[in-house]
Amino acid sequence: MRRPKPPLFLARAPYRRRRLRDAARLLPVVGIFLLLLPLLWTPDSRVALRSGDVIYFFLVWLGLIGVAAAFAPGLRGGDGTDDEED
Repeated sequence: MRRPKPPLFLARAPYRRRRLRDAARLLPVVGIFLLLLPLLWTPDSRVALRSGDVIYFFLVWLGLIGVAAAFAPGLRGGDGTDDEED
């Protein structure tokens, strides 16, 4: 009879740093979706930006800058031991 394998231990700091890198890689995709969203809610087939759309564009842009700035300290190098991926 086999012994059950012990649970895999993942250190918190490298795990969180890896998840933060994953979120940072996903940020441009979310940003493009949010910036293209006004094209989906236009009532007619013409593409005409209104003042509300421009304000929305700049708010999303500032929000993306803020989120990227919040991610930046966590993405700064670490001890370098967890950089080896697959």
